[in-house]
Amino acid sequence: MVGGDVILSTSGLTKEFGGFTAVNGVDLQVKRGTIHALIGPNGAGKTTCFNLLTKFLAPTSGAIIYNGRDITREKPAEIARLGLVRSFQISAVFPQLSVLTNVRIALQRKRGDSFDFWRSEEVLRPLDEEAMRLLEAVGLSSFAALPAVELSYGRKRALEIATTLALDPEMMLLDEPMAGMGREDVERIEALIRKVAANRTILMVEHNLSVVASLSDRITVLARGQVLAEGDYAAVSTNPLVVEAYIGSGGGHAH
Repeated sequence: MVGGDVILSTSGLTKEFGGFTAVNGVDLQVKRGTIHALIGPNGAGKTTCFNLLTKFLAPTSGAIIYNGRDITREKPAEIARLGLVRSFQISAVFPQLSVLTNVRIALQRKRGDSFDFWRSEEVLRPLDEEAMRLLEAVGLSSFAALPAVELSYGRKRALEIATTLALDPEMMLLDEPMAGMGREDVERIEALIRKVAANRTILMVEHNLSVVASLSDRITVLARGQVLAEGDYAAVSTNPLVVEAYIGSGGGHAH
């Protein structure tokens, strides 16, 4: 990690809906090369904050800086070009097409090509080789020919990570990557996230605290739209304010 180099930061990030402040003056700093988790009890503003960072919502006030550039007013497509990509927004894009074709389409998108399914074999073969390398990386090689719709839930998530990796992001934003998964799938996706984090930065919103404990370098805890605590898992899980916020909201324990 480059001497605490910050890749993504916010200052005073605020989002109001009518009279309700969902995100209230959040200052966030994500260091390059880390896995940073955004957690908090239900209603803490995690999803709104995530949607602000990924440009699905525009902030009421405050700023978002990515790699030294102010992206507060940029569109999602623009920040993707800059290397900041949200995963799981393109959930199994083409369910009826094969797993391999889905990844190939993402590779064509990265190259700025249109989605030409009728491209000549010479053009598609190198893309297929690259797509297979990505499928191997996420453990889906043996499912390449299967229609995406037939994958299990956990493997669909692995495919989504492969299509995100096809865009070669410098930073990946993961929205509850473990939601709705059984233990076996959780372990597989956890190992996959650790692997893809080797040479990039990851920010994730996650409810599963055991996943957060084992994966995250740093954790920001939100409560009522504000930063309640920040630090590694040992520090935040024993912080009385965090324990109180989780117990008080019925959002499960922070341990």
